[in-house]
Amino acid sequence: MLTIGELASYAGVTVRTVRHYHAKGLLPEPERDHSGYRRYDATAMVDLIRIRTLAEAGVPLARIRELLRADEEEFAAAVADIDKRLRAEIRQRQRHRERIAHLAAGDNLVLPPMVVDHLDRLRALGVDERIVRVERDGWIPLVARSPERVPEWMARKCEQLDDPQFVGFYFALGQALDRTDDDPLLVELAEELAVYITQLVDERGENYVDDTDIEPTLVTLMDTLVFDTVPPARRLIELLKERGWTGWTELKRVDPPCSP
Repeated sequence: MLTIGELASYAGVTVRTVRHYHAKGLLPEPERDHSGYRRYDATAMVDLIRIRTLAEAGVPLARIRELLRADEEEFAAAVADIDKRLRAEIRQRQRHRERIAHLAAGDNLVLPPMVVDHLDRLRALGVDERIVRVERDGWIPLVARSPERVPEWMARKCEQLDDPQFVGFYFALGQALDRTDDDPLLVELAEELAVYITQLVDERGENYVDDTDIEPTLVTLMDTLVFDTVPPARRLIELLKERGWTGWTELKRVDPPCSP
């Protein structure tokens, strides 16, 4: 969990801006913890980055509030409407119009083209849309925090998606999303994934599945975002840990617990 200063730093805004968004009702203000501090989760960070990007594009705060409540179809339609209005504004607004003009969906709003292309490739391969959305939301803080590393990360992603076995890993995760915690098929799936990951690492090395080198605080926040969005993923990771692997954002080998 982040303090307001850490949240502002990750999202590239000032603490004063965060408080302004609280006052305008754009960003919910969390309750204070036992120490008297407000703590923010990954969802707050993703929302703040979206608010910041829309504001930088010249969208009024009142309109941003409406867009944050809109579904994806309404959001895309609103973006097209914003583009039409920006076309009529003076030349100094032109760069904002060009930014909005390229929007076809929410992915393009805060992500560079190479990441959008990666998400489109996942969809073309038939990866579950819920998994695609989780990846999309995970990329938002990564791009905001370390934009210079995006080409490096995307090169590895492209390499991985050229491997049919690795694509199968995505399909297996998609199957897990429809399982309850006590579903025996989830246990079977965890077993299959553990065997697959171990074989993959033995063949290609541990860096093949874990070379992100992301700071621990951000890893925790991104994992929490995944687990809050798709709860079965938390149980799947618990089962994987019993089989020698742990983590979602960063997959790592661990010693499985000893049998009684």
